[in-house]
Amino acid sequence: METLVQIDTALFFFLNNTITNFLFDRFMPFITNQWIWALPILIVWLGMLIFGNKKARIASIILLLSVSSSDLICARIIKPSVKRLRPSHSLENSRLLVKKGGKYGFPSNHAANITTAMAVLTFFYRRFKYIFISLAAIVSFSRIYVGVHYPLDVIAGASLGILLALSWITMWIIISNRIMKESNKNLSIK
Repeated sequence: METLVQIDTALFFFLNNTITNFLFDRFMPFITNQWIWALPILIVWLGMLIFGNKKARIASIILLLSVSSSDLICARIIKPSVKRLRPSHSLENSRLLVKKGGKYGFPSNHAANITTAMAVLTFFYRRFKYIFISLAAIVSFSRIYVGVHYPLDVIAGASLGILLALSWITMWIIISNRIMKESNKNLSIK
């Protein structure tokens, strides 16, 4: 375990200190700021739910369920149980480009939530998959670059996000198939 922590720390310093540049120093704090994205995301989500076709409405409901569960599991269950300090709280020479964040960082809520959302959207809108995957990767990477998460925090968050998205999508498929079977069964009886 100690070796894994050393590798994680070394990789953190490489991504947080070694590859720094002017463009990333300006862009990454912006991309990682959830409050900049909150209103546009809410507007798009409400638009999908209210004005979207059936697929968009289903996608919006699964988005809500999956991102809510992702955020809850990371923030309320895993972080308080694991209690791994963020690099911004445990390393003296990390570059911090945003506020320190909460005390614990494993897993990254940002990485979990964005990956969950992008996985759901990729399922429903495959033609935009490269955009969704790129957005999830950039936001996840930004958490390391700005100094608030170790790489393993981000990897764990993204992995959990994918798992939760697949779980909610699978539940929807099972429920949808059962509804279709019942509907076909009722039609054949009449």
